Amino acid sequence: MNLIMPDKHYMKMALRLAARGTGWVSPNPLVGAVVVQDGEVVGRGWHHRYGKPHAEVMALMDTGSRSRGATLYVTLEPCNHHGQTPPCTEAILAAGVKRVVTATLDPNPTVNGGGAAFLREKGIQVEMGLLAEEGRRLNEAWFTWVETSLPFVIAKAACSLDGKIATRTGDSKWLTGETARGFGHQLRHGCDAILVGIGTVLADDPQLTTRLARRRGKDPIRVVLDSHLRTPPTASMLNLESLSPTWIATTPAAPRDRLESLESAGAEVLVLPEKKGRVSLEALLQELGRRRVQSLLVEGGAEVLGAFLDQRLVDKFYFFYAPKILGGKTGYPAVAGQGVAKLSEAHQAQHLSLRRLGPDLLVSAYLNKS
Repeated sequence: MNLIMPDKHYMKMALRLAARGTGWVSPNPLVGAVVVQDGEVVGRGWHHRYGKPHAEVMALMDTGSRSRGATLYVTLEPCNHHGQTPPCTEAILAAGVKRVVTATLDPNPTVNGGGAAFLREKGIQVEMGLLAEEGRRLNEAWFTWVETSLPFVIAKAACSLDGKIATRTGDSKWLTGETARGFGHQLRHGCDAILVGIGTVLADDPQLTTRLARRRGKDPIRVVLDSHLRTPPTASMLNLESLSPTWIATTPAAPRDRLESLESAGAEVLVLPEKKGRVSLEALLQELGRRRVQSLLVEGGAEVLGAFLDQRLVDKFYFFYAPKILGGKTGYPAVAGQGVAKLSEAHQAQHLSLRRLGPDLLVSAYLNKS
């Protein structure tokens, strides 16, 4: 006899399935689905890649003839419009599903309740809001982009226990261990774009690629803040075998010859409004959002992280702490910028999370932009 589990059990299963699409489905959301018949899971599916069948269709294909009269648990309201794929509501109707349970409403104007309304009109029982907070957090970048047209901004830094990213001589490799660095590459894989400043490019010549075992990761779009176009055409990120482009953000004051040289080297130069002589971060985020960049990983350096924090543009942060103390007045801090004048103005972390990664400690949290 089958054990009848509560609805939350099946929705959690669908959420775990949805997460398997991390890094591959943008600009679509992560979606997972589970089909249950008489207390037995008879079908599972998730959205694998952008342009491929949606989670509901994958789960119903896995179910076969056992979908009639079943319950479908899906992490996001089924779509009711033609996009890269046909409407999921039609597949649900054709499969004979009796009941649909979803975690969150789809805020996309092309859906936004239309999928649920269509299914109800056809006599299917629809229940909304089960584990809604978990469902929204799973797609926090996508929800932010749909609702604001701006990317979800994630700040990342690796530092010592006393908050330094390098010694007084600039020595920084490797501050954290292999496990923490691997987690950092998972973050890169999961984000649409990664950003550094020109100082980091000149000092470290980074590739900004995702290096995971068996090449299972996706390279994010590489974005460089470079107000005067000092990026050399020989930079490593411009000479990679990577499917992702490199975008260099600059101001109208940048020399034309350098712009043409970088474009000849394969970069796309984004000429954006300036603010106090530097690229306007607000204008950059607007342009990235227009280009369907939903998540932006800001890796530094310290001045860039400080600028994003000073302007309260960071949604979430990941700080990796190595069990080391570097000391010294001239060591390099993880975050520079102007900083706050009073403790009452400090950035307050919310929903703080702590995690051990080998010998290191990961602290992550959300920041209130107001």
